[in-house]
Amino acid sequence: MKETSLGLERRVKSRLVNFTLLLSPKTQPSMKGYTSTVKSPVLVAAIFISGIGGTFQYGFHISVLNSPSLFIKELVNSTCQQRYGYSLEPWELSLIWSFIVSIYSVGGLAGTLYAGHLAGAYGRKTTLLLNNVVAICGAVLMLLSKTALSFEMIMVARVLYGINAGVSLTVHTMYILECAPKRLRGMVGVSVASFVSMGKFFGQLLGISEVLGTEERWIWLLAFSGAAGLLQLLTLPFLPESPRYLLLEKADKHGCETALRRLWGAKKDPRPEMEEMLAEHASLKGVKIHRLMDLFLDHNVRWQLLTVIVTFVTLQLCGINAVYLYSFDVFQAAGIAKENLRYAALGTGLCEVSTSIACVLIIESTGKRLLLFRGYLCMAASLALLTLTLYLQDFVSWMPYCSMVIIFIYIVFFSSGPAGVTAPLPGEIFTQSYKPPAFMVACVLNWTGLFLVGMLFPLIVEHMDYFCFLIFFVFCFFSGVFVWFHVPETKNKTVLEITEDFKKMHQKRRHSLQSKLSSVHINNIQTSVCTKL
Repeated sequence: MKETSLGLERRVKSRLVNFTLLLSPKTQPSMKGYTSTVKSPVLVAAIFISGIGGTFQYGFHISVLNSPSLFIKELVNSTCQQRYGYSLEPWELSLIWSFIVSIYSVGGLAGTLYAGHLAGAYGRKTTLLLNNVVAICGAVLMLLSKTALSFEMIMVARVLYGINAGVSLTVHTMYILECAPKRLRGMVGVSVASFVSMGKFFGQLLGISEVLGTEERWIWLLAFSGAAGLLQLLTLPFLPESPRYLLLEKADKHGCETALRRLWGAKKDPRPEMEEMLAEHASLKGVKIHRLMDLFLDHNVRWQLLTVIVTFVTLQLCGINAVYLYSFDVFQAAGIAKENLRYAALGTGLCEVSTSIACVLIIESTGKRLLLFRGYLCMAASLALLTLTLYLQDFVSWMPYCSMVIIFIYIVFFSSGPAGVTAPLPGEIFTQSYKPPAFMVACVLNWTGLFLVGMLFPLIVEHMDYFCFLIFFVFCFFSGVFVWFHVPETKNKTVLEITEDFKKMHQKRRHSLQSKLSSVHINNIQTSVCTKL
């Protein structure tokens, strides 16, 4: 009994020690950031209000067309029959449907090209407010399209939705990053991707037949973005303008301090971070906002530009759309009934949302560089294994279950890595004068990639089947290697510190390469001299 009581006492002490270590400041930086965010209710409100009319719209329109596709195709055919007395051939109907889907990216690209200019000229907050009017106009057209028997109204509405998403994807990211304190910037930045995931999930959830995915209610499903835009239009005026914009572009020091105190709480002294902003402002004094061409010609930001290009290209070419497409086949092979596949698809969307939200809690303690590197390489490994299991599922009866597990693992690493880190990256690695063109490049790449994937992916799948994952494997693997060797950590650093880290990282590599070349050259000379002697 004595030995038993001693053993129990030791176990209790051990657990108390572990619990103490768990609560230590070194192991709980993310909880500190979470607590700080909760103590700033206006900042929390800014995150939710800017997100619901921001990147939520982008994610919603990526997934929302899956459910009402049959109803929209029926409307297209009915319109042609009533107007022209002509029933469309299957290939003609598919062509019009592809155009309805793809034209969203065209509108998004147009919105992106003007977003940086609008944000610089009118401010982040005003641009977001005006952008909601575009979404509401698109929703009105969607609601009238069925009554007017006009699929052209759906096309115009998709263009307007694309413009709205293109502007919000850029300006929402700029606004929320500039409202957040430095120590919370990583956590708040991940909320941009969290709202994209939430938009995808709500597009799937509202599209089921029990909600809005019916022949009578599908137009309300497509008009839901108008409600999200109206919500932001009514609530955003109560939030302050971006403090960074007020100080650095409007030179309104008093307005900046007032905005910071509202966002971060009256007890927190905003002056230290204002001094950092002013230091950046002093270093940029007399420097105008750079144009797009300046970004490509300036060698000082070459590696930052390459980082944006690599990460945003891979964001679309990492294979996430292919994984979602094949998930239906994998789930069906695993024994899930065909009528229940939509609920299984909801599971993948919920997995992405929950992982994205969990990423908010770990990003401050882990760092963006590690999340990107680990995410890309684990995604590459998952794609390679998924290709193998899909190949073997005709030969091994339990292999579909492995494929199903790998799909969820892939989604977890995508949501906790590239999806959560990539969107706010241009705002963290570029100075104020380069931010508008940097976000423009990032969003142009994103929309172009989305358009190309939408147009070319069906052809790739038709010719390569599940071996198409090997293409995405290459992109994920080499992007992970690029991040490890060429991208510094951005956690708890100012833009100027990150810029200096980029310079140091590549100067060291250049010097080491030059020293190696010079040593090789000296050895060659010595060898030739010895040979002559």
